[in-house]
Amino acid sequence: MTTRRSFIKKTTVGTAAVTLGGMAMPSKAHANILGANDHINCAIIGVRSRAKAHIKAINADSNSKILYNCDVDDVIIEEHNVWCQKNIGYVPKVEKDFRKILEDKDIDAVFIATPEHWHAPMAILALQAGKHVYVEKPCSHNPHENGLLVEARKKYGKKVQMGNQQRSAKTSINAIKDIREGIIGEVFKGEAYYSNNRDSIGIGKKIDVPNTLDWEMWQGPAPRTDYKDNIHPYNWHWFRNWGTGEVHNNGTHEIDICRWALGVDLPETVTSFGGNYTYQDDWEFVDNQQVTYTFANNKFITWTGHSRVILKPERPGRGITIYGTKGSIQLDRNFYKLFDLQGNPIKFEFEKSTSTTTNTMGEGILDVSHVANFFEAIRKDKSLHADINDASISTMLCHLGNMAQDAGETLKIDTTSGKVLNNEKAMKNWKREYEPGWEPKL
Repeated sequence: MTTRRSFIKKTTVGTAAVTLGGMAMPSKAHANILGANDHINCAIIGVRSRAKAHIKAINADSNSKILYNCDVDDVIIEEHNVWCQKNIGYVPKVEKDFRKILEDKDIDAVFIATPEHWHAPMAILALQAGKHVYVEKPCSHNPHENGLLVEARKKYGKKVQMGNQQRSAKTSINAIKDIREGIIGEVFKGEAYYSNNRDSIGIGKKIDVPNTLDWEMWQGPAPRTDYKDNIHPYNWHWFRNWGTGEVHNNGTHEIDICRWALGVDLPETVTSFGGNYTYQDDWEFVDNQQVTYTFANNKFITWTGHSRVILKPERPGRGITIYGTKGSIQLDRNFYKLFDLQGNPIKFEFEKSTSTTTNTMGEGILDVSHVANFFEAIRKDKSLHADINDASISTMLCHLGNMAQDAGETLKIDTTSGKVLNNEKAMKNWKREYEPGWEPKL
């Protein structure tokens, strides 16, 4: 297949032209309105891995189409074009500058699967352009952005779904319904874990930026740094300038389900223990971590994250256990298992097809269901399973886990705002530094 590399133009960004808050956007009068047939035109921004799960889910909807693929890496785009032709039968238009996509009035919804430092700024710009947004977790790089995104959704009135797709699992939905009906009595604890054995990312060497990568646009709102050979395309997760560590990268999913099951929002206290134990490399977050969140009415959530060193005794790559006064429930993306107080199995339910748990694409039936819910919300104003108003709270818990780890002490939290009480050290991480001219604004 002929690729579109020759049609991809590199984008140079001038300091005066790139202010996010000052970017020219279509007026509300030109915002796209769904036609009588409820057809939804989509754009995918960031197409290396997770986006492929999005695309398969969009393609499962007979009345939607992907008009654009957007990425700043020519190599990734070329590979993705081949993948699209094979898996969905056509190759969407290619654009490297996402802002040009937002100017296209034919686009109804954007799917954001970029590095995390772009999630909230890009989502806010999309809302300002009159687009609905499906944004991968975490929805923000820091608590300040978290609040901005929630306010943007309110101000611009579009749908915003976060990609914590287990909220659309029929087994999890059934489990939460059973919990609300008292099947395990009064719930008091949610136990979440993630287990993997990631390799060392080494000590990065400064090298020339590949001529196939627009490093300026890749960095976007993040303060500028030299390019090194161990950042792109995946290991940015473990650098604070762009990523948020494993508690966000994967813990968001399970912490979110625990919070849903317990019926809690922001915690009263957060404590974190951990360290970077396994390799001497550039990894800037802890690679093994235990976070405990306490809530009103003596409820609590724990998250155990083993990025490097598999949990023993060996367990599946991720999971959740909810404890109540009459029994417990075990959940993951593919099943619901109910046990009595003695640990005897009572009921098992499984998804009709499985979703992957620890690879970077994470595709499966849950994506199809989650995107279908997003489209139904757009077409019929139905409730979102992971509306940003609620999903942002789970993201905030993950931010607080990192803040507690950095502070080295238990944090007391204002349960109305999420801010840390009486701790200036911890609150220094509430907002990041931005590259001049790139700070997101409403």
